[in-house]
Amino acid sequence: MMRFRRDRNQGHAEGGTGIDLAPMLDFVLNLLIFFIITAVFVKEVGFPVNRPGGGAASSSGKPSDTLVVAVDGQGHVYVDGREIDVRSVRANVERFHAAKPEAGVLVIADHQTGSGLVVQVVDQIHLAGVENVS
Repeated sequence: MMRFRRDRNQGHAEGGTGIDLAPMLDFVLNLLIFFIITAVFVKEVGFPVNRPGGGAASSSGKPSDTLVVAVDGQGHVYVDGREIDVRSVRANVERFHAAKPEAGVLVIADHQTGSGLVVQVVDQIHLAGVENVS
């Protein structure tokens, strides 16, 4: 009788009471395929930026045909180093654009400058007829 019980317990340990892992592996494989496929469709949000200069041609050392408009943290606007009023940005840019129609305008703003002032300056530049604003 003792021998019978021992054989019966060994039979349960050896044959067939384990957990079947195949469905779990199928599920994990399906999740992996799903995430790989959906990761391809993720796009980064952004907007195009016009870089000043124009690439390798502008780094050759010859003077650039770019008007520099700077805005500091106190709200002062400078065109080529001269302090001007925001309302006169358009006239200065129009004069520059008449002399060099192919040239662009570079706006440099201090990190403390309010975005409203920078938008006003860029609007004045666009009203002057310049499309190449960086």
